[in-house]
Amino acid sequence: QVQLVESGGGLVQAGGSLRLSCAASGSFFSINAMGWYRQAPGKQRELVAGISSGGRTNYVDSVKGRFTISRDNTKNTVYLQMNSLKPEDTAVYYCNHGSYFSGTYYPYDYWGQGTQVTVSS
Repeated sequence: QVQLVESGGGLVQAGGSLRLSCAASGSFFSINAMGWYRQAPGKQRELVAGISSGGRTNYVDSVKGRFTISRDNTKNTVYLQMNSLKPEDTAVYYCNHGSYFSGTYYPYDYWGQGTQVTVSS
């Protein structure tokens, strides 16, 4: 069974940084893609960044140049380094397990519980 546990969220001022972590259980980790999604109040959940098993990445345009997704297969952990945070980045951030094909991330129906990120202006 897949289990994903996020951590690292919190309250930060605009311009600040946070690093989210997602610890995954199961033997699937090194052979599958991972992704970070976010959902702000009243909005649909959106893909923030995805990373393939081989380390290829893609990002939503609004975070390019500010966020970096990475993974450590020895620790079954995926990270999201978030710099230059803006109030519009405020959301619950979710870790996801999925697939990566032709530069596109496709989510499976495995989600963590989410971690709140709040950016004050």
